[in-house]
Amino acid sequence: MATHEPETIEVTQTRISCDGGAGALGHPRVWLTIDPKTGYVECGYCDRKYVLKPGAGTGH
Repeated sequence: MATHEPETIEVTQTRISCDGGAGALGHPRVWLTIDPKTGYVECGYCDRKYVLKPGAGTGH
């Protein structure tokens, strides 16, 4: 059984939302906050990894 790597998305803000991106097949919308020290956060539902772009601000 082949496994797929979780999707990685570059973002410009430290606070983002994730709904799985599959419409009705997605998951409930959750709000995630990227810790500037690590530079990324992973969604607990779909394992998407959100990475803060270099030089991005901390705006909401």
